[in-house]
Amino acid sequence: MWSLTIEPRFAETDALGHINNTVLPVWFEQARTPIFRFFTPDLNPKDWHLIIAKIDVEFVGELFYGSEIEIRTWIEKVGNTSFVIYHEAWQGDTLGARGHAVMVHFDHDQKASKALPQEIRTQLEQHLKPE
Repeated sequence: MWSLTIEPRFAETDALGHINNTVLPVWFEQARTPIFRFFTPDLNPKDWHLIIAKIDVEFVGELFYGSEIEIRTWIEKVGNTSFVIYHEAWQGDTLGARGHAVMVHFDHDQKASKALPQEIRTQLEQHLKPE
């Protein structure tokens, strides 16, 4: 599991004082940075080999300004050309949101998915979410 601590900004709240629903996908993307480094260690966008096929966020509790939020990230599944990332957003002992991102290993010149290299597959599998 990877863990990222976020200090919510006031601008990330909505009229009810909750963390706005548009913020969680951005935080979840930020939490994927260690995974991105498996594919592109220097994060150079000109050498990027991943695309997002799908994202989802399920809001299961409230998240508020004024207290840190921990984003916990695991790999949920590894396929031939893609993998699923699972995220949770915790504030204290409260789960506020969870979500997934389906990432595809992609060849931009061929405009097609390509097999995950075995070395990267092994690295991803080391972070599989426990049952």
